[in-house]
Amino acid sequence: MAEQWNWALDVGVAMLFLSVLLAFVRLVRGPSLPDRVIGLDFMTVAIVAFCGLTAIRFDEPAFLDVAVVLALVGFLATVALARFAERNTARRIQRAERVAEDDDDKDTKEIPDD
Repeated sequence: MAEQWNWALDVGVAMLFLSVLLAFVRLVRGPSLPDRVIGLDFMTVAIVAFCGLTAIRFDEPAFLDVAVVLALVGFLATVALARFAERNTARRIQRAERVAEDDDDKDTKEIPDD
């Protein structure tokens, strides 16, 4: 039974490694900031799962403490990046509205006759 358990843990670690690799590709390639945030968040979740599997495999509960801390840091990073993305989008919208208003003002001005 222990042999099957170790085999299942090894397969789980291999799958998590593959998922971290794919999430890293999403993080690097983007193409937008929300895509990168999702890639980073998924990497964090996969690494937390890896810490959990490692705690089971080596019967070392200290890895669970690492997993909890990493999950908290990952959550805070995701919230901070989401807030940054929201503010960035709001600034772009305000800038576009100002440009549109400036264009409307230029169109409505009368051209003086010489």
